[in-house]
Amino acid sequence: MQITQLLSEIRGGSQQGAEQLLSLVYTELKRIAAQKMAGEAPGHTLQPTALVHEAWLRLMGDGDASFENRAHFFSAAAEAMRRILVDSARRKRAIRRGGGATREELEEDHLVQNVVPDEVLAVDEALDLLDKVDPVGARLVKLRYFVGMTMEESATTMGMSLRNAERTWTYARAWLRRQIGRQRSRPEQK
Repeated sequence: MQITQLLSEIRGGSQQGAEQLLSLVYTELKRIAAQKMAGEAPGHTLQPTALVHEAWLRLMGDGDASFENRAHFFSAAAEAMRRILVDSARRKRAIRRGGGATREELEEDHLVQNVVPDEVLAVDEALDLLDKVDPVGARLVKLRYFVGMTMEESATTMGMSLRNAERTWTYARAWLRRQIGRQRSRPEQK
């Protein structure tokens, strides 16, 4: 059964449609999460399975999910994963919840991403600004950076030609680099 058809059933209130959708997209979402989180240092508390489950709960949890098609669903999943990773980075940077105490979590086969929390936060801030200037570019960055999709997967999800997606990606990356450079050159406000 196609994702778009299941999304239509879910809009109609079908609980069975939501369960079928989960089984259809779960492997893909977990692959994307594992890919995105593949290089994280040991001891990180967020695992790919947890990222997928948390994203699913954010997407479908209130039972009021309404997605138009596959592209809309995966874009929403990208945004949910982005928010989860940003929230995790903020918690790390704040050094609360036990301060310097070490946490032990059950490990999965895949370790999570090796990205400094400050980098995730800098990208998130710049991405919010890019979204105002170039929403298509911001959406593409979310799919590539926060979900870990390839250029081909991102182009397909967004309904763009590969060449157009590559041009958009080149522009968005350059724009973000400039913006992040400006953010880093400003003194931190406390």
